[in-house]
Amino acid sequence: MGAALLDRYEATLRGLARKNRLRGLLPRVGFDFASNDYLGLATAQRLRARLAEALAEGTPVGAGGSRLLRGNCPEHEALEERAAAFFGAERALYFGGGYVANFAVLTTLPQKGDLIVLDELVHASAHEGARAGRAEVVAAPHNDVSAIEDAIRAYRAAGGTGRAWIVVESLYSMDGDRAPLGDLVALADRCEAFLFVDEAHATGLYGPDGRGLAAEFEGRDNVVVLHTCGKALGGSGALLTAPRTLADFLINRCRPFIYATAPPPLMAIAALEALAILREEPERRERLAELVAFAGQQLVDRCGRMPSGSQILPVVIGDNGRTMALAAALQARGFDLRGVRPPTVPEGTARLRISLTLNVDHAAVSAMTEALAEELGGLAA
Repeated sequence: MGAALLDRYEATLRGLARKNRLRGLLPRVGFDFASNDYLGLATAQRLRARLAEALAEGTPVGAGGSRLLRGNCPEHEALEERAAAFFGAERALYFGGGYVANFAVLTTLPQKGDLIVLDELVHASAHEGARAGRAEVVAAPHNDVSAIEDAIRAYRAAGGTGRAWIVVESLYSMDGDRAPLGDLVALADRCEAFLFVDEAHATGLYGPDGRGLAAEFEGRDNVVVLHTCGKALGGSGALLTAPRTLADFLINRCRPFIYATAPPPLMAIAALEALAILREEPERRERLAELVAFAGQQLVDRCGRMPSGSQILPVVIGDNGRTMALAAALQARGFDLRGVRPPTVPEGTARLRISLTLNVDHAAVSAMTEALAEELGGLAA
């Protein structure tokens, strides 16, 4: 009887295997072309030294409770105060991660009778949060401002009287392209809507002092921004910036914030130090920008593929099996590239996602693109 209880799960796994969509956990191998540690801060000596100092000073490893109980630590408050000033917002709230922060916002701030318009390629956490919330939800074609406006107009024409929430990423994690933020802010103003921007892959890399692509709009009453701390900032957690009223509403009504154990105080200290590094070591961003330009040219010259213009370089293959075979071949040659398949990306667009970080240099990029060209040639043969 015990085995029968697992039958439907095993059948699902077999179905995924037939479609070349079965996932597994792989170790780190070779040169890092897969992580989101864009500025190399996860292993930076300065960050390590600051954490060692904090431990020596008696900073607790864990918070020991939710923020509304005894889990509200001085380290959390210091980070939130500094982050609000750094990003130019009235208030910042520290969450345990980007996924939970996206989910938290979209299950809490949009109210019953409101409308959420998601860019169809926005992160899965935003889709999940929108579906779990109380507002009406519509997905719009990628980066199509007119389609978003049409969705809001249709909602109004059907009698909708609530607020519209436009939800986008500033830099998309699988395509490496940017959202038209200026046009989206203008649309939000015209429609008296809110704009929620996930800066996960832009924070630390773009804008003044690495404040992100939404830096010029942050601090407005109708703009809410998410900055993850586990990518370019090298630690973990996420910072949500918003008008003070919305932050206070989240503290009082957001169940993922109220009922979750607070993030580790040590990670708050790591994020604080990372923000200081962004301001004090701009050469990290400059080095990465130069590496992105070099890799893009290598991709054109050797592979005949056009780059995205960002640190995320997708190489679309299409077929799931061929994509994973290509990833395995490159891993065997010492390059940690990962294949990405549906449902993470649309059907028929399985790809290698090349991620550029300061954990590699020009020589590694050159060797990787040469190996990629050779394997692509073998794939086509």
